Amino acid sequence: MLVIGLDPGTAITGYGIIDELPDRSLRLLAHGTIRTSSAMDTDQRLQVLHEKLTEILESYQPQCAAVEKLYFQRNVRTALQVGQARGVIMLALSQGSIPVYEYNPMDVKLAVTGYGMAEKGQVQQMVKALLNLHEIPKPDDAADALAIAICHAHSARLTMLDT
Repeated sequence: MLVIGLDPGTAITGYGIIDELPDRSLRLLAHGTIRTSSAMDTDQRLQVLHEKLTEILESYQPQCAAVEKLYFQRNVRTALQVGQARGVIMLALSQGSIPVYEYNPMDVKLAVTGYGMAEKGQVQQMVKALLNLHEIPKPDDAADALAIAICHAHSARLTMLDT
């Protein structure tokens, strides 16, 4: 199962693509960020996000996507910008007929570390271990996206056991 994990943002959107192999191990295929300039208008930033994500989706053709849910933020402006980025991400995934699964940060931490209140460093160490990497993926946004993808791989496996 090829999964793309996405950590939405207008300035930086992290992505991580993993493959769950028949033996249930996970293999890293790609990770990185889609960045937009703060000098751009919001509509331009969202267009760049859509174009670059579409290119990634066409290149890797994931079977499903895992996206971080928008959680409560004190800064309303930031929440609105993340919401706009999520909308563009959902549109690109829908246009590619890619099923979308959403997870909140606590679910991601729980699935990756076994503890829903884990610190960012603990999550990053587990991403490194679960993907059998020599170092923690950088930047943080890409590592977060990989954690979201891993969360889905683990959750999908559990859902399949329930049926």
